[in-house]
Amino acid sequence: MKFVYAAMLVIGVLFATIGLALSSLGLTAGWVALQQQEGSYLSTATEQYASDGHAITSENFRIFVDGSVDNAVLPAGVLGFALQGTAGSESEVFLGIGPADEVADYLEGVEHTVVRSVGTTFQPRYREILGTGTPAPPGEQEFWTESVEGVGFQELEWELASGDWAIVVMNADASAPVDVGLRAGVRSSVIGPAAVALLLVGLPLLVLGIPLIVLGASGLGGGTPVGAPHDDRRGVYPARLRGELDPQLSRWLWLVKWLLAIPHYLVLIVLWFAFLVTTIVAGFAILFTGRYPRGLFNFNVGVLRWSWRVGFYSYSALGTDRYPPFSLSSTEYPADFDVEYPEKLSNGLVLVKWWLLALPHLLILGALTGSAGQVWEWDDQTPGFEARGGISLIGILVLIAAVILLFTGRYRRGLFDFILGINRWVFRVIAYVALMRDEYPPFRLDQGPDELFEVVGLTAPDEPRSPIEPAAPPRPAAPPPRRPQQGSMPAD
Repeated sequence: MKFVYAAMLVIGVLFATIGLALSSLGLTAGWVALQQQEGSYLSTATEQYASDGHAITSENFRIFVDGSVDNAVLPAGVLGFALQGTAGSESEVFLGIGPADEVADYLEGVEHTVVRSVGTTFQPRYREILGTGTPAPPGEQEFWTESVEGVGFQELEWELASGDWAIVVMNADASAPVDVGLRAGVRSSVIGPAAVALLLVGLPLLVLGIPLIVLGASGLGGGTPVGAPHDDRRGVYPARLRGELDPQLSRWLWLVKWLLAIPHYLVLIVLWFAFLVTTIVAGFAILFTGRYPRGLFNFNVGVLRWSWRVGFYSYSALGTDRYPPFSLSSTEYPADFDVEYPEKLSNGLVLVKWWLLALPHLLILGALTGSAGQVWEWDDQTPGFEARGGISLIGILVLIAAVILLFTGRYRRGLFDFILGINRWVFRVIAYVALMRDEYPPFRLDQGPDELFEVVGLTAPDEPRSPIEPAAPPRPAAPPPRRPQQGSMPAD
């Protein structure tokens, strides 16, 4: 029966993933179609293009329609292109598209600028072409496929056709220099129907995939032991993470654990997608009933447990060389994670605890486990933050432990305890964000392999005395030895 539930989960994740992707594309295409109403174009931002020469041109570009370059034209409305330009108030601007070879002949020996690329930010990169000639006014040429000229804002519209083409921007009198604000736009009559088709396929797959995920997760979680009873002693959070350091770790195995763990990573991709879906479903259940569905709870705890075992084996701790089991349940593995099942949860907290209340923890954990830093930069007189990649603090600590292990064969206990404390904090917050508990996670690093005692004051509580055997009375101190008097003999 477990195989059936696992198959339902995998099929559900597959359907939901494809459905979500197609639905997202459909919604995006629908938004684009709305922007194209009444003949408008989906346009870039306006950027200023300038040249000291007589013209600004694009690199030559080739378009194929039906596999041909013989001026085949797309059906009307399938794909349209617009170039919009604005010159100074007293200047006439010329915009034209023509065959690349005709444009090259026209600008032969003329100083002009070629736009090599615009990049993702549409900032132009230029290539200067030197020359001494002066071209005739562009409007007098007859080779243009489409062209417009005039004062102020001008819009050139073109239905794409096969051929080798070049775009030209000039002053209408062919004078130099050229300084024009430009933006490009596209529109297509097929985007609207494509959006409808994507939604008609994607939404049913999504609607079918989510129940399959929920049923599969509930079935797999039904046999998973429920979270262990909560330790009533003060200071122990009801989400407990354990990790026992292997005393005989290989010096070099950590170098290839990324490869050995790939099968687990592939499974966890499926499980974490299901985890996201089941957490959303559980959130609605808590909102209306105040209860976390037990099967979904057990499944989600199992996903976190599986993730921690793989992390403990690999690069979250490198605490053992024993290969993790492919199981959601608790095992005899030296790493484990458990959460006490809540009989009742707050209906209202479910709306805010996963983002607003958890924000302080997320900021701290972002500093401990994040891999990107924010750098303040001043670019083109515009201040802003830029994210740059890097290694996280916990990644640095694990790397240090690995290098020490490589050369000494030992894993430093203090370093291991600190790494376990960071991981324990992370998993407590995940359990809270995943709506499993209402108790707010503590702001602390509980270091060590397990939370077996009260951490207040960093000491274990006193062991309880037996109610039958009374405590032994304190033994009186022995009297100090007598010093012999002067002139007397010591006693035998």
